[in-house]
Amino acid sequence: MSLESSSASSTSSSRSGIAGKLLSVLVWLENLRMDAVLILMRIVIGAVFFMSAQTKVDGFALKESTFFLFEHEYALPLVSPVLAAYLATFAEHFFPLMLWLGLGSRFAALGLAVMTLTIQLFVYPDAWVTHGLWMSSLLVLVLQGPGRLSLDHLIRARQG
Repeated sequence: MSLESSSASSTSSSRSGIAGKLLSVLVWLENLRMDAVLILMRIVIGAVFFMSAQTKVDGFALKESTFFLFEHEYALPLVSPVLAAYLATFAEHFFPLMLWLGLGSRFAALGLAVMTLTIQLFVYPDAWVTHGLWMSSLLVLVLQGPGRLSLDHLIRARQG
């Protein structure tokens, strides 16, 4: 047996041995790390919007102050303040729940991104840093998806 073939056989056996297992663990940890980042994004950005929604309601009813804000402070073009108040409050409750479950995550993140853009353009244009941070997280979720720790992933895995 030559030195070359001995070296080649020990390299291939070491890849399937301890080194191969170590490499598998490192790859698994790398994937887990991204899944952890994605679930953290889903939890945190969902909380931002859900907590905002909670300031608009008293039980299951919208507060009078919510209608006042949408009419006088937010004053969105092209949509009535009453409709905007109901739509925004619903979206701020529903989309975070979708993100937390990881169900329809890309759709939910896109919905919140549109909402963020609307807030940036028409309501608080000076808050671009905050909205930029929100938008960054939302766009990662739209483009990357929710990760393996989600119902979306389980559904896709079952479909094959």
